[in-house]
Amino acid sequence: MRQLIKNGILVNENRVFEGDLLLENDIILKIDRDISDANAIVYDVNGQHVLPGIIDDQVHFREPGLTHKGSIATESRAAVAGGITTFMEQPNTNPQTTTLQKLEEKHAMAKDTAYANYSFLFGGTNDNLEELKRLDKNACSGVKLFLGSSTGNMLVDDEEVIEQIFRNTEMVISAHCEDEGTIRRNLEYYKSQYGDDIPVKFHPLIRSEEACYLSSSKAIALAEKTGARLHVFHLSTGKETGLFRNDIPLKEKKITAEVCIHHLWFSDVDYQTKGTLIKWNPAVKTAADRSQLWEALLDDRLDIIATDHAPHLLEEKNNVYTKAPSGGPLVQHALPAMLQKCNEGVISLEKIVEKMCHNPAILFQIHKRGYLREGYYADLAVVDTNSSWEVAPSNNAYHCGWSPFDGNTFASQVTHTFVNGHLAYENGRFSAEKNGKRLTFDRD
Repeated sequence: MRQLIKNGILVNENRVFEGDLLLENDIILKIDRDISDANAIVYDVNGQHVLPGIIDDQVHFREPGLTHKGSIATESRAAVAGGITTFMEQPNTNPQTTTLQKLEEKHAMAKDTAYANYSFLFGGTNDNLEELKRLDKNACSGVKLFLGSSTGNMLVDDEEVIEQIFRNTEMVISAHCEDEGTIRRNLEYYKSQYGDDIPVKFHPLIRSEEACYLSSSKAIALAEKTGARLHVFHLSTGKETGLFRNDIPLKEKKITAEVCIHHLWFSDVDYQTKGTLIKWNPAVKTAADRSQLWEALLDDRLDIIATDHAPHLLEEKNNVYTKAPSGGPLVQHALPAMLQKCNEGVISLEKIVEKMCHNPAILFQIHKRGYLREGYYADLAVVDTNSSWEVAPSNNAYHCGWSPFDGNTFASQVTHTFVNGHLAYENGRFSAEKNGKRLTFDRD
């Protein structure tokens, strides 16, 4: 089957240019001006922007075991509505993805249910080092270590084990970095003042700058000592940005970092109106932190923009502080939020594509995705940058039914999403066909 996307403005590899794309089955066959093909289904996008499909390197889709919050099917469906065509899901499900068998079981679930392309991170624990040593470096996107506790309680705190993990895998080690001792001391202090009903404005003081910096700097020192390939997830403080380099190309970096949508959008002022809806781990911190995160993103100390999509039901979030879980749904609104920042002059389209498409493909060595290139998989997002809309429960696709962006108006929206050449989403309508594929990798 051939499909022809006509009259697009293509954004790819630091260029914005007019062009057409001819797709054949799941591949981009040709990119050029004025392509014609009598046998192709034609989509005239009439000057809308065409981007490579977004690659989200950190999501929590809650399957297995937590499907009252979301599932691979529901959340990948929401992802394609947001132009995300590839996701990497985290291991803190129930059961946890900490054995080779559980990893393959997750891939088997996704084969039948994923609307987008998929891979899973293998979870390191205090006692599964031997299992991790058996993990083939092309089996999944990488290894995940929780060096701070979060949903699912996969905390790894045995320093000897952590060093052995760093020494015994060639894969990217993605780490959640928060110092657990610091957090526990801070939490006990505020509990002594307020009990369980701690005002949520204190969340960034409990999961503090100090907790983040202590853990991330320690992980980086260990990576430098062992030669491990370390990727620090969801940076939240300005102080941490000084730990990362921008003087060498991404392909040569052994220590990299990611920043998430919520840390680029919200600040501690927003706890007044959003409350526990913006309770994340690590915490949303100050406007100064947010500004420094943007600066580091734009000067290439930070390499990837991701979501850390982590849905919870509203009734769970609307609890007192100690009982309200951390995390929120973001995959449908991540790209529109970044396009809004582009509209405001904060970031360019080219930089958005670099951080959300090209760089995840480079960092995780993903085979033939993340670019608009002939011979690459036809993962595409078409966006209308002049189409204002308001986020509301009535137009979100999350199983949990709410968004931290509810009430926000965005100037841009995703109109079409192609996954492996299949039109998965078009103007609010979803295909019934699930066409996601398991990621493969170019790792020697």
